[in-house]
Amino acid sequence: MDKMMGELHDQGKTISDIEQSLKTIPLYPETIRAIKFAFSMGCELRIVSDANMFFIKTILQAHDLLQYFTEIKTNPAFVDEKGRLRIQPFHPFTEGPPHGCSLCPPNMCKGAIIDEIMRKSLEGESVESVDKKQFIYLGDGSGDFCPSLKLRDGDHVLPIKEYPLWKLIHKNRDLVKAEVHEWSNAKDVEDLFVKLLKP
Repeated sequence: MDKMMGELHDQGKTISDIEQSLKTIPLYPETIRAIKFAFSMGCELRIVSDANMFFIKTILQAHDLLQYFTEIKTNPAFVDEKGRLRIQPFHPFTEGPPHGCSLCPPNMCKGAIIDEIMRKSLEGESVESVDKKQFIYLGDGSGDFCPSLKLRDGDHVLPIKEYPLWKLIHKNRDLVKAEVHEWSNAKDVEDLFVKLLKP
């Protein structure tokens, strides 16, 4: 992605051009309602994405949704002195694999991130509270399989049908402890959130 941003810069595209383009990306009304509903039910919403901070924040701000998210874990992005958007790997590259996970791309292990989120979220909780707390993970790509394996009994994973995550879960169903809820469109996600979050 960093290379692509370099090519756009070389073609004369400015950071403003990129920002304006990102602001035109539509979100389904059902997606927006699902986010607001989950937030209203007291959920802590987090994004774990292999995109980058500039893209995600720009899109969320364009739809007035940034304030609904507690945390965004993604590849860092910044504008350099030439006005070019630079994107860095979430896990910095060093000699050898940066995170040691064979399931994930070298720049980001979402499983390690989910492990950390779950650990911090459950830290200091009573056994009863830990058992009641649920994690819901929504994903589509092969990079979402590793974090799906970190979920516990009582958690939920929501893979979109026919996409890489869905296929990996179906090939390795015995490895996934969480309850699996497949979906095809934004309305399905909204309905699943209502089903899973309503008391």
